[in-house]
Amino acid sequence: MESSPPGLDLARLGAYLREQRPDLAAGELSATLIPGGRSNLTYEVHSGDRQYVLRRPPLGHVLATAHDMGREFRVISALAATSVPVPATYLLCEDPDVLGAPFYLMQFVPGVVYRSRTQTDPLTPDQRQQLADTMMDTLAALHTVDPAEVGLTDFGHPDGFLARQVRRWAQQLDRSRSRDLPGADELRDRLAATVPASGPGRIVHGDYRLDNMLVDADTMRVTAVLDWEMATLGDPLADLGLLMTYWDALGGPRPGAFADNPVADGLGPQAGFPPASALLDRYARRTGTDPARLDWYIALGCYKLAVICEGIHYRYTLGQTVGIGFDRMGDMVRPLIDHGLAAIGDT
Repeated sequence: MESSPPGLDLARLGAYLREQRPDLAAGELSATLIPGGRSNLTYEVHSGDRQYVLRRPPLGHVLATAHDMGREFRVISALAATSVPVPATYLLCEDPDVLGAPFYLMQFVPGVVYRSRTQTDPLTPDQRQQLADTMMDTLAALHTVDPAEVGLTDFGHPDGFLARQVRRWAQQLDRSRSRDLPGADELRDRLAATVPASGPGRIVHGDYRLDNMLVDADTMRVTAVLDWEMATLGDPLADLGLLMTYWDALGGPRPGAFADNPVADGLGPQAGFPPASALLDRYARRTGTDPARLDWYIALGCYKLAVICEGIHYRYTLGQTVGIGFDRMGDMVRPLIDHGLAAIGDT
């Protein structure tokens, strides 16, 4: 058995699988950490001719409800019967004694994760357009799923969702705050004072963006949507506002402000993709909604992403997380707060 990567004891995993799912432990286990994740850890596992993926929480500083493997496993399993592309799920282990934290296993889906300019720059304009279109079509497909039809009516509490989001991310920031963050409290207060009314609750991914998808490089078709750790029932425009934060705030035509950022290097108009207005038009046609007033949701997206980056920065300083670019995540927090304040204005 090869040496175990950080956070994954292959000997203990093998023993557990031989008891619970022998078909997943038919041969010697080997595993590698899949790079690019910013929170939960993802591994590619091999056992004989079987290949699958294991997901577990980060190595330390696990905030309450932020890394719930059971919820992630449940929503992926529920969406399997819909048009939303997700991996098949195999096994959920909620016993922390096995690997030190709950984990689950799912299908290994082939595809490319587009997360950097080195990957997206070689694409043709038509390919970039196709990729943007399929990204929006997939989000629209998710937001038009009726939670009742897939057994997820109790997956969240849509009433008061946006106000709870503001409180949740404020509390999460307080638990990760280790330095002065000018503007963070002002942005929180403006968001809390101007919460918009929401429509019917839908399944919200919670971190929907280009590099949380696997894509067939030949057809630009989405083969799987990944990283469902923050999924719930709520206002679908929260997904749209966060996507626009990635697309315009981090990937828009603002050279210098977010140069060489480790979050969205290959995203947005600055990388040759269509403007946000084109994405919003396509989403509106697919869902029949009017997402024109997104300023508040973009400000929420900036605040949420700033808190996530600060949490990763905090864990990095304690040596409790691994991944490329984690040393630069803290540099993203202040520009995101500033952009959020500009988006929400004085309303």
